[in-house]
Amino acid sequence: MNYHQYHPIDVVNGPGTRCTLFVSGCIHQCRGCYNQATWSLHSGHLFTQNLEDQIIADLNDTRIKKRGLSLSGGDPLHPANVAAVLKLVQRVKRECSGKDIWLWSGYLLDELTSEQKEVIDLVDVLVDGKFEKDLADPELEWRGSSNQVIHRFTDI
Repeated sequence: MNYHQYHPIDVVNGPGTRCTLFVSGCIHQCRGCYNQATWSLHSGHLFTQNLEDQIIADLNDTRIKKRGLSLSGGDPLHPANVAAVLKLVQRVKRECSGKDIWLWSGYLLDELTSEQKEVIDLVDVLVDGKFEKDLADPELEWRGSSNQVIHRFTDI
């Protein structure tokens, strides 16, 4: 898997202070997407074990209270990303007590493959649906267009 950006401190992509990873690769290629540079699977940088370890360390850093991890892109549920994203979310759940995981995807919840569902079973919040430029609304919280749905799976 490749990624475009990693922000160890982010207050924009989800509630509270978070760690945010923008992965590469998106088949949806929505008209009006603000992050078109992430569409190619081969763009950005290689996601390494060192970066995965750094994300875990950043989430557990007690100097700044972090609420959790945000996964965006590109699309974390792109078939080429699922294995690496699953490994990362499994580690977060196992090693980062009390941290929530938010994930943004153009795929709809009821259309996910069994592999994609393995990831979703471990996240706390899924924001699903393609960005629809004609339904864009800057007043919406945590989503870009009104067709996108925020699915909250836990109370965390």
